[in-house]
Amino acid sequence: MDNNSFFSVDRLVEFGLGMAMAQQMVGMMNQTMQTMQMPGGLQQPISQRTFYVAQDGNAVGPLSPKELTQLVMNHTVNKDTLAWMPGMSAWKPIEQIPEILKVIALTPPPLNI
Repeated sequence: MDNNSFFSVDRLVEFGLGMAMAQQMVGMMNQTMQTMQMPGGLQQPISQRTFYVAQDGNAVGPLSPKELTQLVMNHTVNKDTLAWMPGMSAWKPIEQIPEILKVIALTPPPLNI
């Protein structure tokens, strides 16, 4: 076996060091991605956020994502319903609020049996 063979000790050591560096880089990137904040985004996970919706000229809330999902399933709330959540300066239609759209997107369609 010569030094240019993949199985030579020098090549195996280089390979091992390269793999170790790659694993460290992936670990650092994963940690950075998990702690990265989106500009303008809220710090709370979606499961802990509260929402308010306008119904018949009144503010209804605070609503949990589960409660908001129930309103969507009951067709009480739709994309044109005005909503607000902490951090917003004004009420907006739901279709303009990405955080609420995420909740709606995860709501299953009606079950037609």
